[in-house]
Amino acid sequence: DVRSGGVPLRLGQRTLAVCDVACREGRAGESAFAALHAFCKQLCSKPRLPAAPVYGSNDWYWAYGNNSADSVRGDARSIVELSPAGGNRPFVVIDDGWQPERGAAKEAAVGLWDRGNEKFPDLPGLAAEIGRIGARPGIWVRPLLAPADAPDGWRLARDRTVLDPTVPEVQQKVADDIARIIGWGFELIKHDYTTYDLLGRWGFRMGAALTSGDWTFRSGPDRTTAEVIGNLYARIRSAAGSALIIGCNTVSHLSAGVFDICRTGDDTSGTEWDRVRKMGVNTLAFRAVQHGAFYAADPDCCGVTDQIPWEYNRQWLDLLARSGTTLFVALKPGTLDDQKRRDLRAALALGAKPQPLAEPLDWQENVEPRRWKLIGREREFQWIGPHGADSV
Repeated sequence: DVRSGGVPLRLGQRTLAVCDVACREGRAGESAFAALHAFCKQLCSKPRLPAAPVYGSNDWYWAYGNNSADSVRGDARSIVELSPAGGNRPFVVIDDGWQPERGAAKEAAVGLWDRGNEKFPDLPGLAAEIGRIGARPGIWVRPLLAPADAPDGWRLARDRTVLDPTVPEVQQKVADDIARIIGWGFELIKHDYTTYDLLGRWGFRMGAALTSGDWTFRSGPDRTTAEVIGNLYARIRSAAGSALIIGCNTVSHLSAGVFDICRTGDDTSGTEWDRVRKMGVNTLAFRAVQHGAFYAADPDCCGVTDQIPWEYNRQWLDLLARSGTTLFVALKPGTLDDQKRRDLRAALALGAKPQPLAEPLDWQENVEPRRWKLIGREREFQWIGPHGADSV
């Protein structure tokens, strides 16, 4: 798609490199999964990958924005207590909920990332405290949300609540926000919503068109949407320095070689098993071929709450831990019994160390594969309840 927003590209005198065509000959005896993984590696010559497996906690799937500095401290103590000793420490990721917009002065604080709200009065101090507890601090941000006082010229023509990343002042704001957060002491940034904010559609609703309407960017229709997004990613990457970046709701092939980690699917859940199957098991099966080839794949969290039967959720945890991809858990306070603690310790011990990439064995017949090759052994999972999918 070489449009600029919703209008045709005005190329002028320049030449646009649309794509490189690559091909690969199959090898005798290799599986379709192995062939596709090898092909993905061929497509990205220099992936940017974390130095060690990324694992830890993320508070979204139990707090859903109702978090605080105190709850984050609790998360840090819990994940450190459950994680193995050693140099590869777990992350504690503060998700949506820390920013001024989520506090008392909501209307005037939308799109501001220069401080926390009343529940997060000292973010640099909190980042340092996470480190003292024994974990690594991470945080969520939505960089293109427009502040209430943003000038009209900064705003996207399609949606005034979103910043236009072709505007130089917006580019500087995004870079300053990312650099400020890193300066507070955070070692990982999960940036979210940029694709939806720019185009107004989730990926599964795009179809033949990425966006609707005849709008274009403030700079004019002389750059493709892909070029605009690529420039935004480069700004974020540069501002973050050596910190790890998780791209969430980002374009996969434009993230390759730029972001260390990429969320490969829609949200899982701490309350709905159906979402875990559809957005977790399915996503891991069909996007794992990109892990280690484009970036480290993040199939999303295991939400450890009291709302999904543990006999099913522990299988998702076990699959994640043995998959070789990233492993994040959301630990709802007060819900960890002895069985969950044992399962979590075993899973985090696996997730902290490099593992062979999981291979789904029935992925060409099953949208939620049950049979997997994990750490050299075949395993079978039961994702469906005895009375059908809705019985869990």
